[in-house]
Amino acid sequence: MNLSFWVGLAVGLALLLGLVIWSIRRHRDPDLHIQCDAGIDQLVPTLAGLTLGTPVPGNGVTVIENGAFFDVLTQRIGAATRSVHFETFLWDTGELERRVSDALAGRARAGCKVRVLLDATGSKRASKAAVQKMRDAGCRVEYFHKRSLRNLGVLNDRDHRKLCVIDGREAFVGGHCVKDEWAGNAEDGQHVADVSLHLHGPIVHTIQGVFSENWCGETGELFVGEDFFPALAPAGEVLIHAAFLKPENSAPAVKILHHTAICLARKRIWIQNPYFIPEPDAIEALGAAVERGVDVRVLMPSTSGSDNPMVQHAGHRNFEKLLRCGVRLFEYPHTLLHQKIMTVDGVWSAIGSSNFDDRSFETNDEITLGIMDPPLARRFDAIFERYVARAQEIELERWRRRGLWHKLIDNVFYLGNELL
Repeated sequence: MNLSFWVGLAVGLALLLGLVIWSIRRHRDPDLHIQCDAGIDQLVPTLAGLTLGTPVPGNGVTVIENGAFFDVLTQRIGAATRSVHFETFLWDTGELERRVSDALAGRARAGCKVRVLLDATGSKRASKAAVQKMRDAGCRVEYFHKRSLRNLGVLNDRDHRKLCVIDGREAFVGGHCVKDEWAGNAEDGQHVADVSLHLHGPIVHTIQGVFSENWCGETGELFVGEDFFPALAPAGEVLIHAAFLKPENSAPAVKILHHTAICLARKRIWIQNPYFIPEPDAIEALGAAVERGVDVRVLMPSTSGSDNPMVQHAGHRNFEKLLRCGVRLFEYPHTLLHQKIMTVDGVWSAIGSSNFDDRSFETNDEITLGIMDPPLARRFDAIFERYVARAQEIELERWRRRGLWHKLIDNVFYLGNELL
């Protein structure tokens, strides 16, 4: 047999192996449809149930914007007495790395159980010195889906969650990353805008369970007892449910949550998201919302404001269709708007780590909190209004006239939208 036969056989086997891996790892991607006349304010138990969660009442919520988040986070880590669990996607060398790693190492030296879970892809630039400092202090630092043969089928699956649980009594959830661009107050193109929540009350048990899911998957370790799951009294009046699961035989919970909320809207849908590449069924749902008289607006960074212009170009591919549906689109050119927020009808909000794209809705491990609280929705809408005042609205006729080169780039990058 000649060389070409063996080359052909090797290529065929490689393709077969790739197909097998894809088939094993493929998540179902059904087109979602809902028919319902009730408003979202009546359907929180439905939203929670469809996303395999439970509505949890009695919570206190504090909104923290931009670099002030790290002042609060490190202060609360420093006050821990029993345990600190920290999970993030993006951790990079720099001053914020020093502050967060010092706080975690300090608590470990004080006798707290400190567990740190970093995504192996997003945190590949974490400094060896900072990781070793934490380990030497007694922190257990692990990586999600390290590059290895046993992880061959899941290398594209990333832990995109950003959360911290302290003493099992308080938690942080949102979009902030451990990278120096997240310091400051979004005052220029070098400093990112973001929003996270500081949470107290029974919902903290749920967030602790979210951390446990991936920690157990990577280490096999289960943690039990009052150091991690203490009895929690009500700490406020906010009703919260969490979406985070990716069942093998259904669409991921974060996708179902966002889609259902869009279909239930009766007055307003305002979306703030850094990576907005809606799938066809989401575009259809947003268009149907406009037909119902819903005010649908999306605020996102422009290519000049984005940290990944390829993503924004991929999103551009469907702008004309969205605009024809009546969706209002705004691009912010001044810096990266990284907050992942959606408000519906001025009463319900979604906030967490999930982007509005295929990667977050189909592949990544994410966490999104659904919150029924009109004052909080008003706070998020005020953030929207503050940034949209300096954004540029995309007009349909002007957008249709954009250059052929721009259109070509949009369509080329859209081909890889599931990987961006």
